[in-house]
Amino acid sequence: MNRMRGHNSRFQMIGLIAAVVVLSAGLSSARTPDSPQTILDDFGRPFSLPASTPTRIVSMAPNITEILYALGLGANIAGVTRFCDYPPEAAAIDKIGGLVNPNIERILARAPDLVVAFRGNPLRVVNRLAALDLPVFVLDIGNGLDALYPLIDRIGLVTRREAAAGELTASLRARQQAVEKALGTVRTRPRVFVVLHGQGLWTCGGQSYLNDIVARAGAVNIAAPMPKKWVLYSPERIVRDDPDAIFVLARSEEDFAGARDWLARESHLGSVKAVAAGRIYFIDENSASRFGPRLVDVLDRMARALHPECFGEKP
Repeated sequence: MNRMRGHNSRFQMIGLIAAVVVLSAGLSSARTPDSPQTILDDFGRPFSLPASTPTRIVSMAPNITEILYALGLGANIAGVTRFCDYPPEAAAIDKIGGLVNPNIERILARAPDLVVAFRGNPLRVVNRLAALDLPVFVLDIGNGLDALYPLIDRIGLVTRREAAAGELTASLRARQQAVEKALGTVRTRPRVFVVLHGQGLWTCGGQSYLNDIVARAGAVNIAAPMPKKWVLYSPERIVRDDPDAIFVLARSEEDFAGARDWLARESHLGSVKAVAAGRIYFIDENSASRFGPRLVDVLDRMARALHPECFGEKP
């Protein structure tokens, strides 16, 4: 049971919570015709845009906190979850609880003029906050990297930081496009396996946004045919699928080294091409597990590891 609790805690951070009915991000930020100052959130609920930038914002998810900071709103954040640890300054902000168990009283104590919720926050809490007349805006996670940009734009809109959001998305898009341009001449797409350290052989399936990032990095995710966000692989299946490279999502270089050594020690995995060739790479779990700006860093890291020649680097 404790092991499963550990699984759940980690998966909260990578969008694996079975979110209560959340409409797709296709419910765009377009303003409704009858109320030009009202938009729909990803629950499909009307939200009145503030006249100016809110000064006391409560963030209910780590990726939201990162985006708020990236928009220059760090000083405006009044409360965050206990998982909000990036940038480091977020650690000093008053905590409202966790992602799936936020404390309503603590949120009220922060006297917010904007609450930004995210997929995985309990519907009952969101409903309660709305019933208390707090301005709550709910966002959903995307299935691919391109969904990151409208997410940032919508946060910019509800915080009245549209210009900053536009600059941020333009910068991130330019970096993404630079990576994809560098990979333009790639003819061989290695087959890769992405594994979450410390959780057995959990890997991203075809519905995960990480699957999209792997593809954009010029590779093929061996678990892509599995129509789930995350799936548990068996050692036998890895041997059969025989990936050319393995990416380990780890919390630290030390954790990564432990995972790499374990893969090398496992006799039944020694024949896997990635293990035999030592093509095992570290990806910061914190960056990869949050649907935020650092996903572009993950894309760049994967692409350079798999195709160093495209970036003028030695293999």
